[in-house]
Amino acid sequence: MPAIQKTIYDNAKNHFLGNFPESLPIEQAYLHIGMFLGWVIENELYSEYFEEEAGTEIYRFMRRELSCTILSEIWDGYLGHELFNHEGNLFAYYYYGGGIYKKDYEKILAENLPSIYHVEDTWANFDKIKAKITERFEDWKKLVE
Repeated sequence: MPAIQKTIYDNAKNHFLGNFPESLPIEQAYLHIGMFLGWVIENELYSEYFEEEAGTEIYRFMRRELSCTILSEIWDGYLGHELFNHEGNLFAYYYYGGGIYKKDYEKILAENLPSIYHVEDTWANFDKIKAKITERFEDWKKLVE
């Protein structure tokens, strides 16, 4: 599993320095990353390192006092292997790294929008994508058993 151990799954700067709509605030580049990270937190698939570094943010996110965008901004929009435990990394590698998350995100949250960056940072949207990620996670666990 050496490839997974050093994987960077996403980085917001790659989005806002790329083909990012000029009419939107930069914060929108962080949202899709924060939604996945929020799901990881709710499912306790984060690493001890992440827990030590972001214990307060984890707690505040669980209380829904911290939005998905802010959660991602705290980590500069970085989503890498250090943030996940072993199972979290295996799933992130398959689901996020494999491009399935992006397709799910586009279909569930951005299908009628100009881009994925136009999705609103709401708990309702988080709950929609969270349900799909959970479904994918359950299916993935059956594959690896």
